[in-house]
Amino acid sequence: MRKVVLTMAGLAALVATSVAVAHGIEGAKTAKAVAATFTASAGTTTSRSCTTTDGKTITVTNGKYTGTALGDADLAGAITLRVRSVIDTTDKVGIVTGAFRIDVSGRDTTGAFSTVYDNGGIAGLATGRAHSPGARIVGNLSAAFDPATGFTGAKIGGGTSGGSAVELGTGSCKPSNPHPEHSAARGAVSALSTASVTVAGLTCTLPSSKSAEINAKFKTGDNVEIRCDFTSGQNTLTRIEKRGH
Repeated sequence: MRKVVLTMAGLAALVATSVAVAHGIEGAKTAKAVAATFTASAGTTTSRSCTTTDGKTITVTNGKYTGTALGDADLAGAITLRVRSVIDTTDKVGIVTGAFRIDVSGRDTTGAFSTVYDNGGIAGLATGRAHSPGARIVGNLSAAFDPATGFTGAKIGGGTSGGSAVELGTGSCKPSNPHPEHSAARGAVSALSTASVTVAGLTCTLPSSKSAEINAKFKTGDNVEIRCDFTSGQNTLTRIEKRGH
């Protein structure tokens, strides 16, 4: 993969020369370098996956991450990030984007970021509004990132790491769901225990609250119909009824 180094500093200090600019640069009257570090752990996350036409797995995760930022006054405080990651988990590349809020006394600092993901690390650009009225922040952002756990070693400015380039192509991506959401079977009970029941090759986990009742009413060899839902990675029994031969 071709590597691209992002060269914009956290916020480059500007030095005035003999030329006076009446309205500053893009409306700014002052400029100073700022930087911060932070960690943020995963709170609520949801993920879904699909398989591309070339056999790669794409995982999309939406999550909320919280932690603490340390650094210059406008970037120090409790930090909350709402993040969307789109990652090719086969080649371990993708993009991670989102918004952040830092709890700063008086008025929060808020912003957004767009980064490239490459083998567990992200690097890109963050822009925001500082708590001081009218103040803007522009800076590189880099971190180690795992959608399931969060951000570690994150930096805004202050020597952030260079990043990679990712090309996002077109094509289809089919949902990766080898198990149907619902399943059913009819026939003789071939196996029954306190944990599961098997009918016509379909095995379903028994809900703990119904296990004793089901084992009291049914036995191996009974002709039944069962229905199951696929939840939390397993087929769970939702209904069982006796049927005639």
